[in-house]
Amino acid sequence: MKVTVEQSALLKSLSRTTRVVERRNTIPILSNVLLRAEDGKLMLKATDLDIEVTESLAADISSPGSITVPAHVIHDIVRKLPDSAQVLLETSGDSSQLVLRSGRSRFTLQALPETDFPDLATGEFSNTFKMPSSDLRTLIEKTQFAISTEETRYYLNGIYFHALEVNGNMVLRAVATDGHRLARSEVSAPNGASGMPGIIVPRKTVNEIFKLVADSESEISVELSGSKIRFHIGAVILTSKLIDGTFPDYNRVIPTSNDKRMIIECAGFSRSVDRVATISSERGRAVKLSLSDGKLTLAVNNPDAGNAMEELEVEYDSAPLDIGFNAKYLLDIASQFEGDTAVFKFADSGAPTLIQDREGASTLYVLMPMRV
Repeated sequence: MKVTVEQSALLKSLSRTTRVVERRNTIPILSNVLLRAEDGKLMLKATDLDIEVTESLAADISSPGSITVPAHVIHDIVRKLPDSAQVLLETSGDSSQLVLRSGRSRFTLQALPETDFPDLATGEFSNTFKMPSSDLRTLIEKTQFAISTEETRYYLNGIYFHALEVNGNMVLRAVATDGHRLARSEVSAPNGASGMPGIIVPRKTVNEIFKLVADSESEISVELSGSKIRFHIGAVILTSKLIDGTFPDYNRVIPTSNDKRMIIECAGFSRSVDRVATISSERGRAVKLSLSDGKLTLAVNNPDAGNAMEELEVEYDSAPLDIGFNAKYLLDIASQFEGDTAVFKFADSGAPTLIQDREGASTLYVLMPMRV
């Protein structure tokens, strides 16, 4: 193999592909990135056996071929080369080494053959549809903070995506929960998504996809099977295994009859919660909300540090209510608000609270209370 490619283009591709490679691996080949040169393109592929990322870029190929080299090592080398430098990648006859040349720099990397490299992308994908990257970005952005990190409940370690009919319209819905809070968001279902099965996309995959669509405004292609999902985002193809489990019936925890309604100014509320939470204990993080006619009092009492209190004007005309929440969870939800005001719907101090940007918004949050 002998191929020449520009440093900046190679660095971008290496940055996207090598993110999935774990720093520590018991299987040597999984520490490597596959380089394959053919048909005027250099293809890069990396995997951790759960996620596979592939990207192709234009290259000047003198001799086609393939090889695998340590992913993070080659990434660090290319990152430190001068911008816009030309990078020559060349293998010897036995393909046990890759020589990288750029200007006066020369590196020799130990290599492994492509034959040992796993292929995650094989298999049939029964459902295919296309959607705007902005829609996928919205679904992930509004829900990923609520993904559980508790490994014992593995079926909560991702976002649940499914298509359903709401008020006569098909929507694509994303749901995440960790048992303390729940986030649900939806967009219009793209053509072809109506027959998709309900799937749980793992947390690591969600994070990688969000990085790939963060600056993208193009349409993306999604392919599904019973156990895998594949995304085509520009020149990048990401294939991932799905979580093999059953997501709980989340509709059972979304309250429908909470009749105590508070409307609050978002920015002021977020700043106030952040201020009073300064004095809370790291373990508890509890903040007490006391509601009365037109007034909200936020209070934190920490026996080891002292107490804090702050009052806010709100729209509230129901019976007085005291309820406690985890301050971090409140701030996580508040950071997702898009409008100037938000709606909180309460039942009592022991029941889940429903939170929305506005009445009928496409995104809603449910927050379980704490004892205070």
